[in-house]
Amino acid sequence: MSRVFGIELRRSAALGSALILLVIGVLLLFFAGQSEFTTGWMQLAMTQRLYLALLWPLALAAGAWQARRETRSNVAELFASTPRPRAHRTMPTLGAMGVAVVGGYVAMGLAGGLWMVRTAHYFPAQVFAVSAVGLLSLIAAVWLGLAIGRLLPSPVTAPALGVAGLGLLLVIPGATRPRGWLALVFSPIYEMNMPGAYATVPGRVSAAQAIWLAALAVTAVLLFASGGWRLRVAAVLPVVLGAALAITAMPHQKRVVIDAIDPVARELVCAGGEPRVCVSRVHSGLLAEVTPPAREGLTILAKLPSAPTEVDEDTTTYGPVVYPPWHDDVVLLTVEAGSTGHVEDRAGVVADVVTGAFAGPPGCDHFAGPAEKLAAAYWLIGREPVARGLYDPAAIAEAAQLWRNLGQLPRGEAEARVASLRQAALSCTVEEGLLSRSTR
Repeated sequence: MSRVFGIELRRSAALGSALILLVIGVLLLFFAGQSEFTTGWMQLAMTQRLYLALLWPLALAAGAWQARRETRSNVAELFASTPRPRAHRTMPTLGAMGVAVVGGYVAMGLAGGLWMVRTAHYFPAQVFAVSAVGLLSLIAAVWLGLAIGRLLPSPVTAPALGVAGLGLLLVIPGATRPRGWLALVFSPIYEMNMPGAYATVPGRVSAAQAIWLAALAVTAVLLFASGGWRLRVAAVLPVVLGAALAITAMPHQKRVVIDAIDPVARELVCAGGEPRVCVSRVHSGLLAEVTPPAREGLTILAKLPSAPTEVDEDTTTYGPVVYPPWHDDVVLLTVEAGSTGHVEDRAGVVADVVTGAFAGPPGCDHFAGPAEKLAAAYWLIGREPVARGLYDPAAIAEAAQLWRNLGQLPRGEAEARVASLRQAALSCTVEEGLLSRSTR
């Protein structure tokens, strides 16, 4: 059997299918979604699942193409006349195509993992479940393609299935509204887009998806191996039963995945020594890169009265809205991995720490505006504000003007205004023009 399986791997469309999935998957990872997966392993697993939007239809088409082999070679009648049951003859093909799509998907994940392995240290167990559902979806797709290709052995079946598969994945979310959770059952890509640093996929969601995909795969095998209409009719039973079980198992909530947060990923991990610098566990591989510029920022802030003495990563999430604990002596810093998986802007970290000292607590109504925060921060740093991040160009221009105005004042007067802005920000009492107002 192993010899037959090896021959099937070499002579079927298996190796070509694996190569196509690998190449297209890697291109998607590195040219379309690199900034989405460099944060961590869960983000990589979810990004791979998102790109099943293209890989799943390709697997479906590959199975249909392979199913026409006997028809293309004009040996279908010859094989049908042999005493060997059809189910025995189909096992090597099913196995080869299944191994092919699994190999292509796993190799795609390894390519992404090698890119960030030095900085992505947090590996939650849920990654295996999310990846396993992705693998199962491709196996179901290629086996379903084999079944449909055998029933409809036409040259147009494979390309038509590819287009239909893509259309199906795109239509499912709209067809299941307003029950978004129902789309999660039948679509392996739904809610997998733009995963945040603390994103996760609940185990119950993965279990429900696995039930549906396993049932679909069983139905596909029965259809491909069937020798008569009775077995083909019976093949409908697994997919119907699987859909019922999956719908029952799936949480009936909106935004089931989008609102899911991994609390362990948000836990703080701190560097040794003083002053204290901490990042979330998911960014623990970046701690050595964040600590020196963060401490440099604290050194700059030491000029202020009651200056902050610690830096923690800002672990705020907006789906659901959860803020980290607030302390006046702690600066909250947003930590982001660049396209290389590393912190790419050391000077930006310094500026963000100094700017963060002029932020107010969550829910504050009277807070310092972007221009005021930038002007005060860059006055302490000693250079003109620069455009970076999500700041509006108008805010940068206003900050530069405020910065120049501060530079024309006596140092004591300018320092008093900056200190006044920080105290007002902490107490939610910032008033318009506070930075430009005389403190005498």
